[in-house]
Amino acid sequence: MRIIRDYQFVEDQDRGASVAIGNFDGVHRGHRSVIDLARAAAPKAPLGVVTFEPHPREFFAPTAPAFRLMSAAARASRLEKLGVEKLYQLNFNAALSNLTPEDFASKVLSKGLGLTHVVVGADFCFGKGRTGTAEDLTRFGQEMGFGVTIAPLMEYTEHTVSSTAIRQALSDGRPRDAAAMLGHWHRIEGTVIGGEQRGRDLGFPTANMSIDGLHPPAFGVYAVLVDVLDGPHKGSYHGAASIGVRPMFDGDHPNIETFLFDFTGDLYGSTLSVGLVDYLRPEMKFDGLDGLIAQMDADCAKARDILAAV
Repeated sequence: MRIIRDYQFVEDQDRGASVAIGNFDGVHRGHRSVIDLARAAAPKAPLGVVTFEPHPREFFAPTAPAFRLMSAAARASRLEKLGVEKLYQLNFNAALSNLTPEDFASKVLSKGLGLTHVVVGADFCFGKGRTGTAEDLTRFGQEMGFGVTIAPLMEYTEHTVSSTAIRQALSDGRPRDAAAMLGHWHRIEGTVIGGEQRGRDLGFPTANMSIDGLHPPAFGVYAVLVDVLDGPHKGSYHGAASIGVRPMFDGDHPNIETFLFDFTGDLYGSTLSVGLVDYLRPEMKFDGLDGLIAQMDADCAKARDILAAV
């Protein structure tokens, strides 16, 4: 998959794609349906996605609480698995945000990227002040020579599948509901960093990762599926993970600490993808280390049982 970051400097080989447009945070089932429509609309054209980095919400409110379900790298990896050939990950800046809807259609989609076909969700808004609608885009496409398909919103039980609904499910400690909307386990990806090695001292050595910039799921302990994506221990494992601030040790900065079952080895510097399967319990503060260790034993036993059935 090729990643193109500037619509003003596009090589001929990267023009003519049929694309889905959106932020694609989480790459959920609704996103996948839009991508499938782009694939079907022009099967002989390269399949592409137009998205933005940073996320527009981060650009306009840089100090707001973290909300993203996945990093740009994790999003690109997921899109590549879906067969996307061209990822137009456009730099979202003041110049781009100030384009009128018509200028966005003309300068970015038509002249800049030279797109063949565009698919957007029914609630798509674009251009300065989000004043352009999906219907406006259809009209611009007719005038400028690219096709437009408006995809209906996807329903999940009584709720529309959306990144917002997925965030709420994760905040509520409902990772299986999030997975039903995503079409895959919600995963936290990152590099294993050094910690205080308390887990090793307790008999549960953990791989520690930052969750900075990501929407924090409910703090607590989870049964997890772990993919080590690189290094000598590359492979898939079962485990238990704790997300939160470690109240037992008066921590104040949230992270994720993952214990891989039946694993020995050094994971520092490796990239892990940790899939949340079930929420086992909230964070707790114990009277002493013996109580903590006994609870960790029980957590791991429960996680093993759950993951054996996945």
